[in-house]
Amino acid sequence: MGEPLDVGIIGAGPVGLAAAIAARRAGLAARVWDRGPLAASIVDYPTNMVFFTTNELLEIGDHPLVSLGPKATRREALDYYRKVAEREGLDVVTHTGVDSVAPAGDGWVVELASRSGRSSIACRNVVIATGYYQHPRRLGVPGEDLPHVSHYYREAHPFWRRRVVMVGAGNSAAEAALELWRAGASVTLLVRGGRLRDTVKYWVRPDLENRIREGSIAAVFAARVREITASTVRFERGGAEAEIDADAVFLLTGFVADASLARGAGAAVRDDGSVVLDPDSFETTRRGLFVVGSAGFGDRTGEVFIENGRHHAAAAIAAISARLRRG
Repeated sequence: MGEPLDVGIIGAGPVGLAAAIAARRAGLAARVWDRGPLAASIVDYPTNMVFFTTNELLEIGDHPLVSLGPKATRREALDYYRKVAEREGLDVVTHTGVDSVAPAGDGWVVELASRSGRSSIACRNVVIATGYYQHPRRLGVPGEDLPHVSHYYREAHPFWRRRVVMVGAGNSAAEAALELWRAGASVTLLVRGGRLRDTVKYWVRPDLENRIREGSIAAVFAARVREITASTVRFERGGAEAEIDADAVFLLTGFVADASLARGAGAAVRDDGSVVLDPDSFETTRRGLFVVGSAGFGDRTGEVFIENGRHHAAAAIAAISARLRRG
């Protein structure tokens, strides 16, 4: 397998790239792998999305993020992270998945899989920065995997004059429902609780509530989805069963970080899916294995974003660099 890398980084999102920048500047031999493209989570964001976070909180490596408006769009962010990776000369391998991380002597062996085959590489340290956006919180109901059902919303145009059922009560569901309605879709919002979430953006909430009040967007609260068929969504409300016709269904119910890589490597994982981490270095209970960003927080994905996850990356690399210097 050759000379081990000082650090192998799993995940080429903003947090993984921040770790790679810190490693390069510390003189460490580092490589990044991602199962998908660079910044895969942002690729899957709605096409017309504008970040709520201000630009300076999205920046990595002290590279300024410049946008036409006060906040960056999805397209501007993707352009930014590509250019940062190129300017920094980062060793990033995309479309190559990491199947497992296993202890080997004083380090780790990372098992890789791509279209060209399988391979292994030795690393003295491993940093997991896989985020959570590739792991939607599933409802676990029949029909969830039908072709017209999606856990991701991209854009409204294809749903003009289509009957769309939106399941969710947060920002993503609220904004998508409004965009779909404005594009001519017939939208019904199914909400498990009795109201929209308190985290819905302050300028989005009154817009949606007014559309619901006037009947432009239908909303059913305290509704639990029981089954999705080729043409309907069946749900239960107040002990009674009901159904609504649907040409498309969006299940925007949030995401949960997948701790399977860390767990498979022997790291301690709590019942809620969060990884047990040193609060200063983000090292797991296995020496040389670190988890940074939202990847270590299980179901608590609302606690970590790009703006604080990038600091996790810096702390982990600082700990690795200090240990390697000590020999």
